[in-house]
Amino acid sequence: MYKHSKIYVAGHRGLVGSAILKNLKEKGYDNLLTRTHKELDLVDTIAVSDFFMQEKPDYVFLAAAKVGGILANNTYRAEFIYDNVMIQNNVIHQSYLNGVKKLLFLGSTCIYPKDCPQPMKEEHLLSNTLEYTNEPYALAKITGIKMCESYNLQYGTNFISAMPTNLYGPNDNFDLEKSHVLPALLRKVNLGKALEDDNWQIIREDLNNLPIKGVNGNQDKDSILAIFEDLGIKKDSNGVSIGVWGTGTPRREFLWSEDMADACVFLMENRNFADFYPDGEKEIRNTHINIGTGEDISIRDLANLIKEEVGFKGDFFFNTNKPDGTKKKLTDISKLRGLGWEYKIHLKEGVKRLNDWYNSQSGPS
Repeated sequence: MYKHSKIYVAGHRGLVGSAILKNLKEKGYDNLLTRTHKELDLVDTIAVSDFFMQEKPDYVFLAAAKVGGILANNTYRAEFIYDNVMIQNNVIHQSYLNGVKKLLFLGSTCIYPKDCPQPMKEEHLLSNTLEYTNEPYALAKITGIKMCESYNLQYGTNFISAMPTNLYGPNDNFDLEKSHVLPALLRKVNLGKALEDDNWQIIREDLNNLPIKGVNGNQDKDSILAIFEDLGIKKDSNGVSIGVWGTGTPRREFLWSEDMADACVFLMENRNFADFYPDGEKEIRNTHINIGTGEDISIRDLANLIKEEVGFKGDFFFNTNKPDGTKKKLTDISKLRGLGWEYKIHLKEGVKRLNDWYNSQSGPS
């Protein structure tokens, strides 16, 4: 990529896209192209076609996606597969038709089987059954990888795929019905801390910025406490306790979103599709690359790390009637590390940064 190349960042307002956009600006790229969802619905084939024909971007970061945690993935299964497949189909196909020089498709390590060997290597893709709760999303992302590979092989395009581990950072999703585990826990612990301190100003500001199941900060205390209890934030004579889905034993890997963005720009600047498979290979597959830290933590320990950072004094209880999801998800990052890239922000520092960012906003974004 060149500093004046026209670069389209699809999904620039989300956790992934906003971090990539910030990284590109910091590196001096000055011809950046963005569209909000209101300006361009990437599910709309005609609208995407018109956009590409008019703008003719040189490079594309495909960071737009419908994302969420276990609850959202398992509840909105049709939306997760339809929306994501349509977004990918439209952007990848139009990138081919309009001569995009290079495209980076962003997926997720949920593409790997439920009982995948650990750490998960790129070659483990499609080797076994997927985790049921996020199967539609995973299938969509696998389709995106195979679409990039297939267009490269048939049409000679230069579309590469990167699979980040669990991400967190600025502009994260704190909607407790749709968010991933780390931002959900961080918001719940902040609310638990405010309830513990009887700080209703903070509680009401939080709910006014992002209502929970239609309950905002203008409603009476009983209504707010009822919705809190429904979400597992409970206050009684013994203090405040917070519910966590599952047993707390599953282990997860977390990567600061700005580190992920740096890896993505690094790949776009330095690698091409042909770099990801051996010369003379007859069957070209698994050309995607993992992005992660190579380190994991249990959900229980993550909750306690957040508790310590926020200053919450209450307890956690683990709702074993709720699913754990995959027991362990740790990426093998040897391929990326071999290219010379390493992450910088460790989890403890990242949780502090996210908590500071969260509290610097007038509530969640």
